[in-house]
Amino acid sequence: MSNPLSYLDSTGLPDRLSGGARRLPIETPSGRHFVWTKRIGNNPELKVLLLHGGPGSTHEYLEAFDSFLPSAGIQYYYYDQLGSGHSDHPNVPELWRLERFVDEVEQVRQGLGLSPQNFVLYGQSWGGILAIEYALTHPEELRGLVISNMMASAPAYSAYAESVLAPQMDQGALAEIRALEAAHDTDNPRYLELLMPQHYERHVLRMPGQEWPDPVQRSFSHINPAIYVPMQGPSELGMSPEATLADWDRVADLGRIDIPTLVMGAEHDTMDPDHLRKMAQLLPQGRYHHCPQGSHLALYDDQEVYFAGLIDFLTGLAHAPARSRKPERRTDAPRPSGSSGRRRGQDLGCRR
Repeated sequence: MSNPLSYLDSTGLPDRLSGGARRLPIETPSGRHFVWTKRIGNNPELKVLLLHGGPGSTHEYLEAFDSFLPSAGIQYYYYDQLGSGHSDHPNVPELWRLERFVDEVEQVRQGLGLSPQNFVLYGQSWGGILAIEYALTHPEELRGLVISNMMASAPAYSAYAESVLAPQMDQGALAEIRALEAAHDTDNPRYLELLMPQHYERHVLRMPGQEWPDPVQRSFSHINPAIYVPMQGPSELGMSPEATLADWDRVADLGRIDIPTLVMGAEHDTMDPDHLRKMAQLLPQGRYHHCPQGSHLALYDDQEVYFAGLIDFLTGLAHAPARSRKPERRTDAPRPSGSSGRRRGQDLGCRR
């Protein structure tokens, strides 16, 4: 922005009274609910909507953005998806479907007044799945896209966890983890007690658990298991076979996302960095940014590298000409799963 002071000026904005926070109505099959958003900054040229992970986590772990994006003059929105954080928590399991979340994001975009001239969608982890699906369904609405720490294939993600990450664990601990899963006893405190040093502190956030930053601690304590477990499974060690996202695969469709796209990965991630590199190659306007010291939450454990790449991409979008025309809208509905997904995802490259 030419005038940094204008970034802090909320004069005339509809959320000025509430300091940037708004609760937006969302129409769903179970009726109207409300989701929470909060604007940070004011830059009409570029507006980034942040999609948190989970499913069922909260915006809180993304609060590290406050240390970097304001100084770059980038406007962004925190957003708790339905069932998460400050948003409504309806007890309606039928709502936890990928295509319904895609429709929710579009309603949030409309409620915030984001346009193809300024709308950038950022998705981290599960948020990356949601961002990919949104870009395939509503490409005409986007100026840019960021897919952070998420492979384009759930089967490939689970295969990477099983064939690459699990063998690195203490095998006695892994056997006990698998036994607890087989007994459906993952609420047992022993389950997380085993996973934390064996997997989470190595591949989710490379710090001792007791030293995890406060925003991460809050997000983990506030995750909604009624969403997370049915869609993902009980942990970050791959997806459960019975999870509703277990067969999700969009590798073959990446070539349809003809939007400037940044794919972000990390060397120690739960996601295969080779797969992420190839995603960027398959995207017509894709580029890849690697965090050599990072894990799944590279925005903390390789923070300077992570945000340098993100800000470089976003400021490049801001300085490029805005899109003059909309691409054709896709009419095919999002498909959360498919019998052919496993083969396509593995072809993209799961290191073994």
